[in-house]
Amino acid sequence: MKALLRIFLLLLVAVVVLAGVVVARAVTVTSKQAAVATVTKMDLDLDAAVQRLSKAVTFKTISFQDPAQSDASQFEGLHAFMEQSYPKVHATLKRETVSTHSLLYTWSGSDAALKPILLVAHQDVVPVVPGSESKWEQDAFSGVVKDGFIWGRGTIDDKISVFGILEAVEKLIAEGKQPKRTVLLFFGHDEEIGGRHGALEGAKLLASRGVKVEFVLDEGGAIVSKAMPGVAAPVATIGVAEKGYMTVKLTALADGGHSSQPPRDSAIALLAKAIVRLNDHQMPGGISGLTADMLDHIGPEMSFGLKAVVANRWLFSPLLERQFAGSPVMNAFMRTTTAPTIISGGSKDNVLPPEASVSVNFRILPGDTIGGVLDHIKEVVADERVKIEPNLETALEASKVSPSSGTDFDLIARSVREVAPGVVTTPYLVLGGTDARHFEPVSDNIYRFLPMTIESDDLKRMHGTNERIGVEAYGTAIRFYHRLIENAAM
Repeated sequence: MKALLRIFLLLLVAVVVLAGVVVARAVTVTSKQAAVATVTKMDLDLDAAVQRLSKAVTFKTISFQDPAQSDASQFEGLHAFMEQSYPKVHATLKRETVSTHSLLYTWSGSDAALKPILLVAHQDVVPVVPGSESKWEQDAFSGVVKDGFIWGRGTIDDKISVFGILEAVEKLIAEGKQPKRTVLLFFGHDEEIGGRHGALEGAKLLASRGVKVEFVLDEGGAIVSKAMPGVAAPVATIGVAEKGYMTVKLTALADGGHSSQPPRDSAIALLAKAIVRLNDHQMPGGISGLTADMLDHIGPEMSFGLKAVVANRWLFSPLLERQFAGSPVMNAFMRTTTAPTIISGGSKDNVLPPEASVSVNFRILPGDTIGGVLDHIKEVVADERVKIEPNLETALEASKVSPSSGTDFDLIARSVREVAPGVVTTPYLVLGGTDARHFEPVSDNIYRFLPMTIESDDLKRMHGTNERIGVEAYGTAIRFYHRLIENAAM
């Protein structure tokens, strides 16, 4: 009995000590948020700025998968409108056309020893999904301003950035500001289909001139309300990297024939097994790298219970990883994802097809590689009757990871908090693709952040139905670009 009592007391002491450690770590964790002084709010004629963005939306600068479908006149009309709307920009900055419709602006600084900064955005938009037109509350290319929102394609992705940057530069010139550091603006025309004729050519042009850029800022993260459990404040997600991309076609081969005499493994059955195996055996992952970095920035701002869990990942990581795995978004932060997207096979209900195929899209986590993903597929599928064909023409490795602390990241984070007080800033992994990756040859510091304030539920509007942005959110974006250029270049 005494032995059992001693064991019980030892366990009790261990639990108390463990609880003390957990609480102590939660109490002593320190905030990573930049302390900022109050900044006078920039005077802005927001109504006029909104009307200019509204008009920009009406230009159908659509990137189709087949470039032959694009309408050059829409880009030309948009360029003429930009020149008309921002006379000081076009009188002060040098504008060059790159690869048909991309634009490079140069605002020369007074100190040639300082590396320039590069602000990137794109003019093109995705098409409206055929058949979904009637679901739009406002026409997708109307630019209607209603109920406190600007409606239409490009309001989120990404004419908001193009015109927000131009508004900021026009305002700075009107204020008599002259940069010490050169400011470069690049507005691509084919980001939605990979940027290979726009941003890639722009990066090559800069590299050929020997330009090295202090930092690049493109779209990516945003200021998102209700972004994380336990964090009351909006969270500004500043992308420091983006995932890679590869689509792999799996083709199962078998004897065809009459459906009245099916073999044990038809082509469709073989394909189904391969899909299930890939789905059930995802690429390994966990809370490390950028996911851990993000939690380190957000954790101190959480309610105490969640803060205690995040601050004690040495104890709670298995629990967090299980929770994250149940969320499509959080799971995507932890691993290279596997997504079957297109399936085909068969032509008649009483005929066994000799082959069936599926396209599987992989978004590659920094640290994983194209080669590693292909090895994983071969190991998991493990069937010679299933042919594995990667589309290497469109495949991209994950981007480099830019520093999540230091001069450039801290400057961007400080600029966010100066125009949006109380916002929590954090490094972030961009799950999709942007033009930013093309500029890796000219800078080691590449960030992805679109300074719009948006509800997390509204993110689905990007590339979806009823794309829109709040009028006040657009004002925040303009003020951010204005402040960022002041902080970085003036």
